[in-house]
Amino acid sequence: MPAYLWIKTAHVVFVMAWMGGVFYLPRILVNIAEAGNEPAVRARLVLMGRRLYRFGHIMFGLAVVMGLVLWLGHRATLSLPDVVAGRGWLHAKLALVVVMLAHYIVGGRWLKGVEAGRPLPSSGALRWFNELPVLLLVAVVYLVLAKPF
Repeated sequence: MPAYLWIKTAHVVFVMAWMGGVFYLPRILVNIAEAGNEPAVRARLVLMGRRLYRFGHIMFGLAVVMGLVLWLGHRATLSLPDVVAGRGWLHAKLALVVVMLAHYIVGGRWLKGVEAGRPLPSSGALRWFNELPVLLLVAVVYLVLAKPF
């Protein structure tokens, strides 16, 4: 059981690190949209966004690997407490994670578009884009803790 807890801890830490990127990348996009024609500011923000996007992908990959190890452990050891509960919550959680990943990728595409000279959506639209992951995260955390179905 101690190995299980260490793997679960690593999974949660990598998810938290990825969520930092999920929350901050849209904020960088808002700042780029509001920077106007300040080339030095835009260049610095694009550099920050590019590094954050790469870091986020690494953290997401590590979180997925740890999650797969946990899932395979559940399949091999049916005595773990989460296995007895229904698994519908897990499918719903994974679907929301896929939506959140798509959101992150869209932000990354917009960032790459800025580098290519394409315009961003308005800062107001980007602010709304920035809020979506909060709602998704609340739903994911609820599903994980409550396991309602």
